[in-house]
Amino acid sequence: MEDIKSIIAKNISELRQANHMTQLELAEKLNYSDKTISKWERAESSPDISVLMEMANLFGVTLDYFVKAEHTEQEIVESKTAETKYNRRAISYLSESGAWIVAIFAFIITTLIMQRMSFQFLYFVYALPIALIIKLVFNSVWFIPRNNYLIISLLMWSLLATIHITFLYFGIGISLIYLLGVAGQLVIILSSFIRKPKSRAK
Repeated sequence: MEDIKSIIAKNISELRQANHMTQLELAEKLNYSDKTISKWERAESSPDISVLMEMANLFGVTLDYFVKAEHTEQEIVESKTAETKYNRRAISYLSESGAWIVAIFAFIITTLIMQRMSFQFLYFVYALPIALIIKLVFNSVWFIPRNNYLIISLLMWSLLATIHITFLYFGIGISLIYLLGVAGQLVIILSSFIRKPKSRAK
């Protein structure tokens, strides 16, 4: 029968690889060195209980997952949830970067075609709220909806800045538009305190 240290080592290694993480990436998330992770996976030493709990949260498994030599199908499915979260995060970041890639592409093309024009910088101004809208959508569907309040705040201020900068390009000053942001921010803050009532057990 495998000793407990070897079982923990095997489970750490399998979870790390299943989530497409290097030893260095896992080490950075846990604030340890990659040499320490290597020692854990070679069963030369074992992490303490607090680190195991941190890894359990990171990989989406229960604490006792690490000390089991064999796992049920349900436990394996749950461990795959962490991999799904990792993939979703990557898809989200790629989608958000798409707004900046399009802005760069548009900047290059229009600069080459219309060299005497100077409006091209606006592409990057517009890319920010677009990227935030994409982030808001993905966060609402896949991540923590509570974070939407922060994203909406950033989106609101970026939209106001976009409008302001656009008008400034045409020589029109509309600094007072930021007063709308103050009112909007107040609404967002007050909305964040609204909680759905919990259903009572009958």
